[in-house]
Amino acid sequence: MGTGYRIMNKVFVIAEAGVNHNGNMDIAKKLVDVAVSAGADAVKFQTFKAERLVCRDAKMAEYQLETTDKTETQFSMLKRLELTVEMHQELLNYCREKEIMFLSTPFDIESARMLIDLGISMLKIPSGEITNFPYLREIAKYRKKMILSTGMSEIEEVQSALEILKENGTDDIILLHCNTQYPTPLSDVNLLAMVEMGKNLGVPVGYSDHTQGIEVPLAATALGACVIEKHFTLDKKMEGPDHKASLDPYEFKEMVQGIRKVEQILGDGIKQVSQSEKNNLSIVRKSIVAARPIRKGEIFTEENITVKRPGTGVSPMQWNDVLGMTASQNYEADEMIKI
Repeated sequence: MGTGYRIMNKVFVIAEAGVNHNGNMDIAKKLVDVAVSAGADAVKFQTFKAERLVCRDAKMAEYQLETTDKTETQFSMLKRLELTVEMHQELLNYCREKEIMFLSTPFDIESARMLIDLGISMLKIPSGEITNFPYLREIAKYRKKMILSTGMSEIEEVQSALEILKENGTDDIILLHCNTQYPTPLSDVNLLAMVEMGKNLGVPVGYSDHTQGIEVPLAATALGACVIEKHFTLDKKMEGPDHKASLDPYEFKEMVQGIRKVEQILGDGIKQVSQSEKNNLSIVRKSIVAARPIRKGEIFTEENITVKRPGTGVSPMQWNDVLGMTASQNYEADEMIKI
């Protein structure tokens, strides 16, 4: 399978809530509501325990420093953004009620096990775990559908991760091309890498977007992405690491609508006359007509016949067949030739 693969025969749009809930269940549910209203197929959160994810003195990413308290550590920030097992269950139930798929990204083995225990049918592997052998080996054993983000990766690293997953029990894998800089400069998007990854590795591919705006996800859709993932928030001005680089509810809905339009534009790939243009055939195409008055018994030549609209008579593709034939009647100029 290449880039033409589709979940449920359409681009699978993941509304990436991530940690934009700020640890607040009311905000998390409002994010679910926004995802539903926008027409997303799934809403995704993040599952982790700060103690298992990051060292206590680990530095923040540059984009995180710009949007959070600069005196705070990455550990303390993440600790505030954890979701408990009970919160996961509540969100899962809420998503079922709202008829949208609940997804989450586990950042450690224990978190992955917890999601499996909750009955999650699909797991999203984040870019940062693509070189985490113990994690990949364990998560593959669950034999679930996997979506693997490939930010910060060389093609050899992606191939190695795929091999680990497949060797340990999982072969239903979708790769997401990704750049982990928030926001991603357009010059670093490199969407053609998504296409090449699908061709070279023989798996379906999609795109996880961190650019500003909605143009890049639409372009990825046009290039054959089967999954589009994009961060969204209730308000870009909210306090937290990812709000500023996320789409607001209006923008996210606009993106989903744009993706659906691109799908419609792409069509089925079969070159044929469309239903809407059939009526134009006779108006725009041409027929063989008399270039001047022609008398019965005359021979049709390059000088006495020509081609003009409408296309309701003999097709110009029969030009050589008509040449040399004898006129069976008189013709006025512009009168359609009959054979």
